[in-house]
Amino acid sequence: MPDLPGDVPTPASPRSIALLGPQGSGKSALFEALLAAAGTSPVRRNAPRGPGTELRIAHCRMADAAWAILDCPGAIEFSHDAERALAVADLAVVVCDTTPARRGSLMPLFRRIEESGTPAIVFINKIDTLAGPLRECLAALREQSRRKLVLRQIPIQEGEAVTGYVDLVSQRAYRYRRGEPSERVELPDPMRAPKDEAREELLEVLADQDDALLEKVLEDLAPEPAEIYRPLHQGEGSGTVVSVLLGAAECGNGIQRLWKTLRHDVPSAAETAARRGIPQEGAPLAQVFRTLQAGHAGRLSFVRLWRGPLEDGATLDGQRIGGIYRFPAGEAEKVRQAETGDLVALGRLEGVRAGAVLGGPPLPFPEPPPPTFALSIAPEDRNDEVRLSTGLQRLAEEDPALIVAQDPESGTTLLKGQGEIHLRAALDRLAVLSGVKLRTARPAVAFRETIRHSVVQQSRLKRQTGGHGQFADVKLQIAPRPRGAGFHFDEKVVGGAVPKRFIPAIAQAAEDATRKGPLGQPVVDIAVVLLDGGFHSVDSSDMAFATATRMAMQEGLAAAGPILLEPVDEVAVSAPADFTPTVQRLLTGRRGQILGFAAKDDWEGWDEVQALVPASELGDFIIELRSQTQGLGNYVHRFDHLAEVRSR
Repeated sequence: MPDLPGDVPTPASPRSIALLGPQGSGKSALFEALLAAAGTSPVRRNAPRGPGTELRIAHCRMADAAWAILDCPGAIEFSHDAERALAVADLAVVVCDTTPARRGSLMPLFRRIEESGTPAIVFINKIDTLAGPLRECLAALREQSRRKLVLRQIPIQEGEAVTGYVDLVSQRAYRYRRGEPSERVELPDPMRAPKDEAREELLEVLADQDDALLEKVLEDLAPEPAEIYRPLHQGEGSGTVVSVLLGAAECGNGIQRLWKTLRHDVPSAAETAARRGIPQEGAPLAQVFRTLQAGHAGRLSFVRLWRGPLEDGATLDGQRIGGIYRFPAGEAEKVRQAETGDLVALGRLEGVRAGAVLGGPPLPFPEPPPPTFALSIAPEDRNDEVRLSTGLQRLAEEDPALIVAQDPESGTTLLKGQGEIHLRAALDRLAVLSGVKLRTARPAVAFRETIRHSVVQQSRLKRQTGGHGQFADVKLQIAPRPRGAGFHFDEKVVGGAVPKRFIPAIAQAAEDATRKGPLGQPVVDIAVVLLDGGFHSVDSSDMAFATATRMAMQEGLAAAGPILLEPVDEVAVSAPADFTPTVQRLLTGRRGQILGFAAKDDWEGWDEVQALVPASELGDFIIELRSQTQGLGNYVHRFDHLAEVRSR
């Protein structure tokens, strides 16, 4: 591949790019087209979590440079995979199609990229389906990004067909050839004016990055390509500019030009390390971003080697490397050594989780998002509980966005994640890891109960069994407390009717009785006062008073107007503003109380709706929310208060 005028030196170290894009953008087709153009045919196999849900990794060589390409899942439920890839990539390629109506799906991607500080370019895929002016598509893209998007190419349209493109830097025209590199052609006369207009816009943006170019623009002088490439490369590296390229991955159109752009614009590993504050001097340093149970290969830890070299069998932080693997065509291949910048998998690193740094201090790494969906899981055969526990541990190591927890009340195992698709893929993977057949159910909601009014209840225990008997008499006042006040015990006994030594047993028994009330739920927010009672000098004991207290509590709670309480969560739902009325309708349809809505900070065109919603209504809320918001809606929630259960 010949160099272009103004080429920057090609870094010698291996480089890594991450492909991000919404579902349907053709991102995976681009992944395969890039590998095919590099002479590598990707191996098609079932991914550990299922097709379209797995972070794919492949290595190749292109133009005498080594590359690692990360193909990130497009669904929002697997967004943490994209965040992990961005933590180790030199550059992100945002893949989108030509449909302006789908622009909302790109803002979450741009925000993740911007927050990570990763340089980026945009590849408008399926350019052969362009139905309107490209400027409409570009305007829609610009609404989603805080960085300045600049066209590097414009399409050549003949009738309704896109037959090629014009490179705005070199001012050369090319005709697409299916499955082959584009052919250079004469610039069509009808394209001269659009080319000049688009090129002028490109120069105006880049002039803000470079004083020399600004001077030429002000003097109306035509800059040389080298004078354009320099600020373009600098702007991309600093995260202020994003190049926009065109193509059709399934046809192989624009792939060679994209490779050329990647070769010259992707920062070196040293530049990325410097941006992340990682010194280049010192012993080998690797950052883990993914773990995987890889069958016969065992446990693999995927790392970016920020400092190398690293040899197989070496020791990092007390961990001996048990194999170094690259993935040409996506198939594991063992190598003896990894170089600085390599993205490889290391074998046998037990106990090392995603985000860990070997050979140096901790580095920033994205935290998984809070869960939005949960299932209760249990083995069909109770003898499989140990195998299930081991499988769950491995599953959580592979995917930090999954949370395994125990329900403190039912004791059941909960698996929490980012949605139904996420958990379905996780359960499929769990079946592989553990070989256990599972039963799943929706988690139980933690209902509570309390009482409406105060009662006074007296209970007497009097039993004679031949030896010492049992005698205790208690008179309790049971009263409601304000919501959230909890349980309180006090005593107002006078005249020694109940000796002090029995009071602790009575208090403990009263509190124990709240574990299950007359409605079958734990009782909260009540006060119990011991008013009076009686004892026997021989037959009274702690046990007798505890029994009498439980009798009084059981009878008194049933007589005090018990009511059922349900947890109510404070919910914040984020979605494009076009869907705000839909979100409000969904919330009110689930007995939600809308508190208000406002524009989401730094998310132009998005709103955040605040509401109070019963927790029992949130079990499958994320499924309906995403189905009604083109897969874009998301929410976070936290417990707010308990409220009386009311019918709809």
